[in-house]
Amino acid sequence: MEDVCFSYPGSPRKVLDHIRFELKKGEKTGLIGHNGSGKTSLLHLIMGLLPMSSGRMRIFGEPVKNEKDFYTVRQKIGLLFQNADDQLFSPTVLEDVAFGPLNLGKSPQEAREMSEKTLAELNLKGFENRVTHKLSGGEKKLVSLAAVLVMQPEVLLLDEPTTGLDESTRERIIAVLNGLDISCIIVSHEYDFLAQTTRVIYSMKEGRIEYNGDAAALHTHYHSHTAGKYPHAHEPG
Repeated sequence: MEDVCFSYPGSPRKVLDHIRFELKKGEKTGLIGHNGSGKTSLLHLIMGLLPMSSGRMRIFGEPVKNEKDFYTVRQKIGLLFQNADDQLFSPTVLEDVAFGPLNLGKSPQEAREMSEKTLAELNLKGFENRVTHKLSGGEKKLVSLAAVLVMQPEVLLLDEPTTGLDESTRERIIAVLNGLDISCIIVSHEYDFLAQTTRVIYSMKEGRIEYNGDAAALHTHYHSHTAGKYPHAHEPG
């Protein structure tokens, strides 16, 4: 992203204000900030779900502007929505997870095999015929993640993946993310979660990226400092 701005139609407020941002292959990056700081909007612009007001964006080395450009992007980048109910819409778990592969032209048998394999990798074997809307919040989040991972994305975008989850499900998601060898951008309010799953953490405030640093160093600093929940800079000297 180069000088990317975004505002909602009719609003003078810049949700994203001249953002410059780069994600390199294999990087796992965290974004933290208050509600309204622009984190979710950043993910949605990458997927083409929101249009840039101004600026330039290149994904996989190619400029992206119109819907046709983003069609290719969405085949390579997976987005996990904050609310699992926004992602799951089929009657059963297997149908939800298989939807993506079928949409890419896989045969029903291929889609089923891919889906069963992905569910098993997330310890969800036996969930295939479960009714989606009857799942718990944690189960829905894991199934949503399966629906994204079955597409074998090159980049993974996750919006608040641990919101409302119990500790056991949270730990399962941490294990899954740490086992992935792909680029990730993870948005979360949980600083400790980001420190366990990413290598670099950026803080966003009022549409700007204000801070970045090594997640491991910041993790140690966070636990020994009383300055609060969000990353902060120090004056030299």
